[in-house]
Amino acid sequence: MSVKVKRLFKKLVSYAGLFFFVLAAGMLWWQLRNYSFYDIIHTMLNIPLPNLFMACVACLMGYFALSLYDFLALHYVGEHQKVVWWKWMLAGMLGFAISNNAGHAVVSGGAIRYRLYTRWRIRGGDIVKMLTISGITYTLGCAAIVVIGYFLIPADFFEQSVGATVGVNALFTGCLVAILAYFAATIIFHKKSIKIGQLRFDVPTTKMALLQMLLGIVDGMLAGLVLYSCIRPFWDIPFGTYIGLFIVAQNTGVFSQVPGGIGVFESIFLIALPDSVDKAAIFGALLTYRIIYYVLPLVGVGSLFFIYERWLRARMKKWAAEVREHAEHVKQKLPHISKRKKPDSAPEK
Repeated sequence: MSVKVKRLFKKLVSYAGLFFFVLAAGMLWWQLRNYSFYDIIHTMLNIPLPNLFMACVACLMGYFALSLYDFLALHYVGEHQKVVWWKWMLAGMLGFAISNNAGHAVVSGGAIRYRLYTRWRIRGGDIVKMLTISGITYTLGCAAIVVIGYFLIPADFFEQSVGATVGVNALFTGCLVAILAYFAATIIFHKKSIKIGQLRFDVPTTKMALLQMLLGIVDGMLAGLVLYSCIRPFWDIPFGTYIGLFIVAQNTGVFSQVPGGIGVFESIFLIALPDSVDKAAIFGALLTYRIIYYVLPLVGVGSLFFIYERWLRARMKKWAAEVREHAEHVKQKLPHISKRKKPDSAPEK
């Protein structure tokens, strides 16, 4: 591949997110053109408090599951004993809170992880390996729940949209092939490694691959429960049918490269709605879900990170003050040492 082709490919990838965002925004406008802003806000205010509480609990559990991505990655590089539990939880939750909102997880979430793990004596090469294995874990989990969701969604959900049907079928096929290929690699290349540049990656075991997939499924179910708690008062849909629709919509948003899947996620949900459901009410529930699952964790974990940074800075200032005090104490002793009487020289023979 020539340099020009590579540059063109990078430009296409970078502008793909913008293209899908504009397309999704147009689809949203078309779906909601007959509703007012007041209708949507009214729905958000009418969500029962028990449902909001359940959504917040599911969100907290979901972000704990996301932090386990970092725990699994630390075990992969063999550095799990260096980092105590609250540190990998902070790094994992903060990394995903940032990447969920900003998109491009390797850049946004990876930057904050690199800053934290280098402080905790994890080598740069191992951090790159951790980011890689966490990305594979997330992708494998996404692929697994897309495959599950494909069988849970009723066939008549996408009958009104031929494009959506073709897209979902293609997504299902790609995810199934990716899962089978990954597990096949863990069996065929057992106890072998792959060298990429200066780094050598050990091929994960089949047991670890299974843990990765299960973790991704649990993460997806908990994230889906957040929205289900908000949407349930307005749409009487069985959880099995709902979670299939949710995971397809969520992962389509992830693959679109739009930050947070904004617009793409909502568009797929609204397209799949039957005509009897109030779309303004569902869109209000979707906005509430975004506030709970995206905004609140970013504010909450970001505040914890700010407190940690202030505490660490105060501790470093205390250490610096102790070093200066010790240096002054030694300096005060130096004149007394120099004034001491030198020992008599040895007698001449």
